Amino acid sequence: MTLEEKDPFITAYKKILSPSKTLRQKEFTYSGSTYGEIFELAAGLKKTLTRRGAEKSVCLCTENKAVVAASVLASLSGACKLILPYAFSSHALMEMYDATGFDAAIADHPEEMPGVEIITPFAGNINDLSPDDMRNPDQSFLRLFTGGSTGKPRVWSKSPRNLLAEAFYLRDKFALTNKDLFIATVPPYHIYGLLFSILVPFVSHGRVLPEIYTFPQEIISTINRHKATVLVSVPIHYRSLKVDNLSTPSLKIAFSSSGVLNRSDAIHFLRKTGLGIHEIYGSTETGGVASRSIRENTDSWKPADVVSWRLSGKRLAVRSDFISREMEKDTDGFCVTGDEVQPDKNGRFILLGRADGIVKVAGKRVDLLDVQNKIQMLPTVRDT
Repeated sequence: MTLEEKDPFITAYKKILSPSKTLRQKEFTYSGSTYGEIFELAAGLKKTLTRRGAEKSVCLCTENKAVVAASVLASLSGACKLILPYAFSSHALMEMYDATGFDAAIADHPEEMPGVEIITPFAGNINDLSPDDMRNPDQSFLRLFTGGSTGKPRVWSKSPRNLLAEAFYLRDKFALTNKDLFIATVPPYHIYGLLFSILVPFVSHGRVLPEIYTFPQEIISTINRHKATVLVSVPIHYRSLKVDNLSTPSLKIAFSSSGVLNRSDAIHFLRKTGLGIHEIYGSTETGGVASRSIRENTDSWKPADVVSWRLSGKRLAVRSDFISREMEKDTDGFCVTGDEVQPDKNGRFILLGRADGIVKVAGKRVDLLDVQNKIQMLPTVRDT
């Protein structure tokens, strides 16, 4: 039995750097870069970085989806390791530099990164990208930072298998195809945005709208003007879409993550569009774990078919190919999360809340104990 027969992921993984002529001519970004141009940018980045000798770490400080996709391809081909920030502020970037000492950056605003070598992507020869050069699928190639309003950011590494196995799974589970046009209200440098606005469209051979849309009428008009079929958003934006003129006949599916979706917002969206929003539950470190939809009329979550779960005390423990290597695993490969759950019927579970004092505010992690400690440091505060 060959390696590919033992591990079907390997076959799909190697095909990524072997685009057909038809795919090369297809648009990736709407009225923008084709898949062929994305591969050419990746080839150019690989050539530029290879000239610099030993493998470099590159901070990816851009919202340009074509450049993000090309950078991922270049990294998969062994050109560099990528670092994605949790924000583009000078403070966040300084924290990242202190933590990683990255060698160079690809940046939308290089003036905000004085003293850092800025790499400008340019087109290269697509033949310089070979499946034979593909990185070991279980080797770290990308690091993501998670940051909240307090405390220091955490760093989580991802292997090609971590990210692409999840992208392949999502594509197949939700029947996403080359006919789909994705619109996103989230940036591509967080795990949710990276997966749903870059990697899933890419492995589906679909198209993405190039901008990040955040205002309700902007989202609605863009969907209708371009006939977008997939909406990638977050609870705060679904709240803003709770308007009377919400009508998006071209949409076939909508996703939400980075926090619990308000039930009344989900019901309003369902009544206006006929679509039950698919909530995705997971984290940067665990990857996707489970999903649910308002159409199911239940508070419980259905674990992904490729995710195993069990209780560790009251906490949820999970095992899958999506989990970052920094997560501590037991002898069976399970990682304990910070969420308490209660088993439900049909193999589902109900989230009861966090066990570690971490909450999400507008999609950002906040340590409540750290907030309490900082408040107590104020000279006018006696106790909290």
